[in-house]
Amino acid sequence: MTELQSDTGRLQRFLADYPRLTVVSGAGISVAAGIPAYRDHCGVWQHTAPITHEEFTCNPARRRRYWARSVAGWPTVRDARPTAAHRALARLEQAGHIGLLITQNVDRLHQRAGSAAVVDLHGRVDRVRCMACDNTIDREQLQLELLRDNPHSLRRQVAPGPDGDSDVADSLVDQFLVPACAQCGGHLKPDVVFFGGSVPLERVQRCSDAVAAGDALLVVGSSLQVFSGFRFCRLAKELGKPVAIINPGNTRADPLADLKLRSDCQLLLAALTAEIRTSPPCSPSAAGSPS
Repeated sequence: MTELQSDTGRLQRFLADYPRLTVVSGAGISVAAGIPAYRDHCGVWQHTAPITHEEFTCNPARRRRYWARSVAGWPTVRDARPTAAHRALARLEQAGHIGLLITQNVDRLHQRAGSAAVVDLHGRVDRVRCMACDNTIDREQLQLELLRDNPHSLRRQVAPGPDGDSDVADSLVDQFLVPACAQCGGHLKPDVVFFGGSVPLERVQRCSDAVAAGDALLVVGSSLQVFSGFRFCRLAKELGKPVAIINPGNTRADPLADLKLRSDCQLLLAALTAEIRTSPPCSPSAAGSPS
């Protein structure tokens, strides 16, 4: 028996014992879509450290650097397509096995795959918000403005980074122009929670309620190094809820896990859902409406 076959059987038994799951997903689920992860299997940074909330909001030069990198990196996220794992989780939700999917990703691939009960824990990179008046615009609309004001960016070929980031030369950053908010002239910010920022309390509460309402917690493709996701594993254990983790490398929550599976999440979840029916096994959770 292969590791994949063994892990599939173990996950099938876990789902049979705990048919109503709350799921936490991380960057590992989107790597197959061409979006790089921040960390490797050991939790070590693979790319330049991302911008922090304080840097973006307080440092004009760092803010300009972010947008210069984003204009080249955004198409990677925009053009990405859901993976087999995204589609499998959508199928599990349609079958009534997922009450809420909490994603740490900002790429919206779960929604594109068909999942409806999703909380974008760290926000969504396809939307931009003014820090002054709170007006929002579509990220692709801003992309057109960025390219219009910075035509030299079209000539640059760069390697994509995580979450729409990319590596660009300092010379490009120094001359980069960033449009202001059309409503008030304020600074524009992607509608995401940067490192060092705080997840809105109402978002955390909705996720916590879902953990309490579910039979168990399933983590897919996350090292859980960031506390915003790890907290739900800790909460599940405090509530006596089993925790299962699908991740090839070590995670912060491994000591809390009742089941740890190292098979590729794409293959494992596809195998799990190959014969899943779409009729709900129980009544829907009261975790709340999709976001």
